[in-house]
Formats: sequence, structure tokens, C-alpha cells
Amino acid sequence: MSVFINKDSRVIYQGFTGQHATFHAEEAIKHGTNIVGGVTPGKGVATHLELPVFDTVSDAVIRAGSDVSCIFLPPQFAADAILEAIEAGIKTIVVIADGIPVQDMVRVKRYIIDHDAVIFGPNTAGVITPEECKVGIMPANIYQPGRVGVVSRSGTLNYEAVAQMTARGHGQSTSVGIGGDPINGANFVDVLKAFN
Repeated sequence: MSVFINKDSRVIYQGFTGQHATFHAEEAIKHGTNIVGGVTPGKGVATHLELPVFDTVSDAVIRAGSDVSCIFLPPQFAADAILEAIEAGIKTIVVIADGIPVQDMVRVKRYIIDHDAVIFGPNTAGVITPEECKVGIMPANIYQPGRVGVVSRSGTLNYEAVAQMTARGHGQSTSVGIGGDPINGANFVDVLKAFN
């Protein structure tokens, strides 16, 4: 059974029109992820990858029903993007950026206490439910559907463990990268409780 994301997740990318977000959004679409658009302030009347571009996360939630965000922004802008996603009602937030200033993440951690959202990262490879939804930068080809939940701080170690599991015929229900920065959103206990 999957946790956090599945085929019904409605995903947006913050920083959608940037080079890295574009590449990984295309890969996610190939994997079957239901990307409903993206956010790039000032480009709200445009389309990108044949999907709508919104000026704000709130617009994306109201107009596209998004409930998952993948944040592809430089570290100095990422905390504000996380706060915007939380405020807009996004439930699952995946933060690819690494090196977000510690004080910024302390502010985010305090803010999320009173909100119903979960943050993966910063410095995460993302979250994937094989053949249903990929939100991140992991190579989808090494994952296969199955019953084993995976959680890791390290993207590279996650890939290695998953590749070995898949080679032995053990698929994954969901694989979660909690991120390697000093202050992260979700931790091992949060994810293990969800799997349980």
C-alpha cells in the first residue's frame, strides 16, 4: 500500500519553467505522474509542457486541485516557497534544494506545527510510488511495484538498496527520501508510522 503519493495525487512544480524542473517534470510525466501544472510567478498566463503555469500556489490549488508540490528553487528562495505551499493547503511538499539556510528551515518547522502538511527534504531525491507517481529526481526505472516500504536520508543509498531489492524481485510500495540537510521536514519515525 502506498503512502503520501499515489496515482490520484495532483502534482505541481514550483519553479516549473526552470531547466531542472522541466527535465524532471518530463521524466515524471513519462512515469505516469498526474502533473496538473506548475508555478512560476509572472508567467501565469502561459503554458509549459502543455500544462498551465500559475502565478501562485494558491491559484494552482484553486484552479487545478493540486495537493502535492515539488519545489525546484534555489536554496535562498526555497523556504518562502515551502511556506507558500503550506499556506495554500498543499498536503505533501517535496523539496529538492539542498543547503537551505538553517534559520529559514527553523522558521518553516515552527510554521508547519499548526498545519496538516508533510515536508520531505530539503536535499531529498523525492518520493515515488512505482508506476503511479514520481515526485523528485530519482531514476524511476530501478523501482517496481511491490510490498516493501523504503525510507532513507541518502538518495544514492536509496537507489543502491532499491536496485538490489528489484534485482531480487522485491518491489516497493513507496520509497521516501526524507532528505539529508541538517533540518528536515519529516523524519524516519513519521514515515515508519505512515507505513505501519
